[in-house]
Amino acid sequence: MIPQVLARVDGVGGELVLRRSGSHYEIIANGVFLMDTRNGESERLMISAAVGRMPAGGRLLVGGLGVGFSLREALAHPTVGEVVVVEREPAVIEWNSTYLRNAAVLADPRVRVVQGDLVTWLPSAGRFAALCLDIDNGPEWTVDEGNAALYGPAGLDMIVEALVPGGVLAVWSAGRAPAFVAELAERLGPVETLEIPVPRGEPDLVFLAHS
Repeated sequence: MIPQVLARVDGVGGELVLRRSGSHYEIIANGVFLMDTRNGESERLMISAAVGRMPAGGRLLVGGLGVGFSLREALAHPTVGEVVVVEREPAVIEWNSTYLRNAAVLADPRVRVVQGDLVTWLPSAGRFAALCLDIDNGPEWTVDEGNAALYGPAGLDMIVEALVPGGVLAVWSAGRAPAFVAELAERLGPVETLEIPVPRGEPDLVFLAHS
């Protein structure tokens, strides 16, 4: 089945395309597959693992709205207080409100959606009980060069500063990122890696660490 293009925009990080393939939707960034609505197991695991380790009642930040899997999972946990979602692409927020049928989720009273770049927004945002980052394809396979700064040494310093004592960092990745894990371990100690099998190729990964 040939995917149907529903929308094509010039986004903050380049061209974004929304396609429908059967009953599912796909987002393509600069010609590279970014995400779809087919599964979401690894995104949900990232959230549930963070929630299970974070201080109850705290604020949870979701970096990257995606197709809504992470946000929906966060709202499924009553121990989570405010959920802040930071998404830099206006089109992704719009598509979630329309094509992806997440308008009611975005309107939940516990949710605050911020349209902006996490790298510039986070330093003045206060502290969080959990930071769940699903930005690009992970620390060492970024479609957009600007996202690489988030996973570098300066970005990690900023992220660690944004965690409350006992807070949790969870990072989604489409591949192994040994240099990133080593940098993270230097700052927060042992890093736990969760593997999520996928139908083809290497498993998705979630890296977890505590402040």
